[in-house]
Amino acid sequence: MTLHRLTAHEARDLLRKGEITSTELTEAVLRRIEEVEDKVKAFLTLTPEVALTHAAEADRRLEEARKSGTQDTLPDLLGIPLAVKDVISTAGIRTTCASRILHNYIPPYDATAVARLRAQGAVIIGKTNTDEFAMGWSTENSAFGPSHNPWDLSRVPGGSSGGNAAALAADETIIAIGSDTGGSVRQPASFCNHVALRPTYGRVSRYGLVAFASSLDQIGPMTKDVTDCALVYMAIAGHDPNDSTSVNRPVEDVTHHLVPEIKGIRVGVPQEYFGEGIEPDVADVVLKAVRQLEEMGAIVEEISLPLTRHSIPVYYLIATAEASANLARYDGIRYGYSAEAETLWEYFMRTRGEGFGPEVKRRIILGTYALSAGYYDAYYLRAQKVRTLIRREFDQAFEKVDVIAGPVTPVVAWPIGWAMENPVQAYLTDLLTLSQAIAGLPAMSVPAGFTQGLPVGLQLVGRAFDEATLFRVAYAYEQTTRWGEQRPAL
Repeated sequence: MTLHRLTAHEARDLLRKGEITSTELTEAVLRRIEEVEDKVKAFLTLTPEVALTHAAEADRRLEEARKSGTQDTLPDLLGIPLAVKDVISTAGIRTTCASRILHNYIPPYDATAVARLRAQGAVIIGKTNTDEFAMGWSTENSAFGPSHNPWDLSRVPGGSSGGNAAALAADETIIAIGSDTGGSVRQPASFCNHVALRPTYGRVSRYGLVAFASSLDQIGPMTKDVTDCALVYMAIAGHDPNDSTSVNRPVEDVTHHLVPEIKGIRVGVPQEYFGEGIEPDVADVVLKAVRQLEEMGAIVEEISLPLTRHSIPVYYLIATAEASANLARYDGIRYGYSAEAETLWEYFMRTRGEGFGPEVKRRIILGTYALSAGYYDAYYLRAQKVRTLIRREFDQAFEKVDVIAGPVTPVVAWPIGWAMENPVQAYLTDLLTLSQAIAGLPAMSVPAGFTQGLPVGLQLVGRAFDEATLFRVAYAYEQTTRWGEQRPAL
């Protein structure tokens, strides 16, 4: 048995039966990291000692439960190795946001999502690479260098949660959590053949997530299959009084919807998702997946979302404006990198100039410009108005359909270096994942096949707070196709 290749639910069942221990599972994952990490470069910080200590505690809980016959009541993620994107706070574990300005920052508290996973007994093995402050598409904007896609080490794993995706594809972790501002868990999941969920805005607490764009950021799971995604989602979802944007409403148990039956579910396919810019091979894979849903009993119909084309300017105005405000706190005085200078003005200039990378600076400048006097109404306010129209357009679509299906991205994983030379074209690759974030809707990436030997993801979008329907469709499709079971020959 190759332990590091297990899914979380497979490992859970073996742990409860006593056939393996959490220590054995964690050691297997750590050995796998030693074998391949120099090629993949998925992690920025590893915590083997802490992980083994927590694994031993999980084994104690498991042993006590087996003796009392209560092992089936234990948390699903007890003893399961977990990777955490390095923009999510972890008490006592370095959290850098892949930026020089926070290279030595150790948070004194856990993000709520991390605290809930720790409460279940998940074993944190390390912090994964990301684009700096989650601003990017490929991890190439990380101050510590890019991660590599295990399906082709010369290509990116996606971003900004690319470290998570690379670690999962290389079997360097069992589960992972990341953040999605405009597609940052869905796009890397598509590039690396995983399942990932962006929950409805407000469903998962943002407390402890280092802010990029506060009205867009959401923490979400990235896993090897749909069942694992449901288990992680159930662990982290729910109201949190520490987060003013957290919604106080019951969380439906999505594990009850993991059934292979989707007959009668209405699936809308937007014609705009297959327009100019999408690679023909990617479109073919996704359309084949849609036909598969139809063969399984879903009712498929073409719909139109004409405002999709406006999602890029709307997103990049709102996101950069909020980033400009959120990143103003990094001045070198309270924490983080601090430059030497003779005057206060020079101090601020050098600290931020040396601490931030080029993409972060680009977005701060753009956001500051959009918020400046004389331009606020013309840019930021207008973008917010179009945001409302995009949300209304989705609401109208969901009067006709239950789920919207299409590609996650218009392309497969690109060669390392391409985005750095073509930043404007890289912005355009976000087209299909931005509108859901703008509207605050849940969206999921599910493995749908391959082209050119590289993975392609199917994106499923649902009504607000209707993650259950997404899980139902995703699970049924997964059980029929099994694309996610394929692994790279690393």
